[in-house]
Amino acid sequence: MRGSRSGRIWPGPRVLTGRSSGAPSVTWPPRGGIRQFLDIGTGIPTAGNTHEVAQSVAPESRVVYVDYDPVVLAHARALLDSSEAGATEYIDADLRDTGTILGQAGKLLDFTRPVAVTLLGILHAIPDSDDPHAIVARLMAAVPPGSYLAISHLGSDLFDKERLESIKKAFGGKMQQQLTWRSREEVARFFEGTDLVEPGLVRLEEWRPDTAANDGHKSPGWAAVARKR
Repeated sequence: MRGSRSGRIWPGPRVLTGRSSGAPSVTWPPRGGIRQFLDIGTGIPTAGNTHEVAQSVAPESRVVYVDYDPVVLAHARALLDSSEAGATEYIDADLRDTGTILGQAGKLLDFTRPVAVTLLGILHAIPDSDDPHAIVARLMAAVPPGSYLAISHLGSDLFDKERLESIKKAFGGKMQQQLTWRSREEVARFFEGTDLVEPGLVRLEEWRPDTAANDGHKSPGWAAVARKR
C-alpha cells in the first residue's frame, strides 16, 4: 500500500517492516503447522518474499498478497511465482476494505483452518479516524483460533521528544501521506484476543537481532507475533 513501506528508510531497507528473509512473522507460523498466509501491505517484491520464506519451510503453503499501490501491482508477477505444491494470489485492495480482502482471499485460503495474518509496516499509515483497531478486529474475526497475527508499527514512545521529532521529519520528507505513530499500549490493543509469542511486543531488532542496522541505531518500531485464542 502506498506509504506502507515507510519503515524501510530507518535504519535499513527492511528492518522496521520485519520483511527480511526468515523474519519470525513468516517462519514461526509454518513451523507451528500454519500453511496459509494473508500478507497485507505487501510492498514491492524483493528477496525473501512471504511465499518464498513460507514455502521453504512448507512447500504446500498458500499465500495471498494485498496492496493497492500501482507500482506494487506492476511487480506482482514476482509474487505469483509459487512452488508447485503451494499457491499464491495478489489482491489489489486497500487495507480499509476488509470485505473485499476477505471475500477475494477466501477463493484461495480456507478460513475454517488457521491463517497467519501479517500487517508489517502498514497500520501506521491508517489514521485513528479510520479506526485501525476495528480493521484488525474484523480481519481476525474471520480466521479461526490457532491463527497468527504479526504486526510491526512505528512507536511514539521509543525515543525522547527531540529525537522522535527528528525521525518524524526524516519520514515525513519521503512520504506522500501522514503517518500515525502509536505507543506500545496502543499497539498492544491490536492483539486483543491473542496470546503473544515470545519475546512478546518488543522493538523489532529484539525479534531478529541479526536484522538490526550495522550502524547501531535502534529501530523506531514495535513488533510482535501472536496466536489467536
